[in-house]
Amino acid sequence: MLCLIERSLDDFLSRSTGSINGALLCYSRAVTPSKISSRPFDAVLCDLDNVIRFYDTRELASLERRAGLAEGTTQRVAFAPETDLPLLLGEITKEQWVESIVVGLAGQIPEAQARELGTALANAPFHADSVVVDMLVQVRTHVPLVLVTNATVELEDDLVSLGLAGFADHVISSARVGVAKPDQKIYEIAAGQAGVALDRCLFVDDRLENVEAAVRLGMTGVHYREPADLREALAVLLDR
Repeated sequence: MLCLIERSLDDFLSRSTGSINGALLCYSRAVTPSKISSRPFDAVLCDLDNVIRFYDTRELASLERRAGLAEGTTQRVAFAPETDLPLLLGEITKEQWVESIVVGLAGQIPEAQARELGTALANAPFHADSVVVDMLVQVRTHVPLVLVTNATVELEDDLVSLGLAGFADHVISSARVGVAKPDQKIYEIAAGQAGVALDRCLFVDDRLENVEAAVRLGMTGVHYREPADLREALAVLLDR
C-alpha cells in the first residue's frame, strides 16, 4: 500500500486520496474532478538514487571494519548536509568532497585511513535496477518521464555508464540547476520541463521528506521502498 504519513489532522483533512489498483496515493486539495483526465497523472517525475541506481558499498564496509569503525560511519559523515550539499549544488568537486569527509572523520582514525574511506565511497560501483528501468521505459511511451535527482556534475557520465543516456525525456540535476530537493523550485523546474501542471505530476522518491514536499505543491507522491510500490502506482500505464 502506498501512503504518505500525514503530519497533522489539519494536513490530513486538507488532502484527498485516490486509488490506483489498490495503491493509496495522496493528492493536494487542489486536484478536482474537472482536472482529472482518463489518466490519474500526465507526467512521471522520478528520483534516481535508491530508486533506479544503487551503490555497492561492500568494499567501504570492509574498510570501516578494518579501521575499527561501525559500518555506515563514513556515509553518515559524507551525507551530512554541511558536507554533501555543496557537492550536490555543484559548488565543489568530488575530490573536495572526499577531503571534507577526511575532516569529518578527524580524531576517529588516521588521516590516511580517512582518505581511503572517503575515496572508496566516492568511487563505489553502481548499477541500475532493471525491473524499475523496464517499468519506466514502458511508462515513457505514454507520458513524459523526468529524472529529478540531487546529483553531482558527473551525472551525465554516470547515466552513460549505466546505459541510461537518453533514458528520460528530461534530466533535472541539482548540480546543474543550483537547487536541491526538497526545495520547491526544483519540482517546479521539473514540471515545467515536462510541460505539465504540478497537480498532474506523479513524483517518486525514496526519501519521505522529498515526497512530502512534492505533495505540498499538489503532486501525487509515491514513497518508494521497493519495485512493487512503483508497479502499483504505474499500473494504469504498464503492459499487462
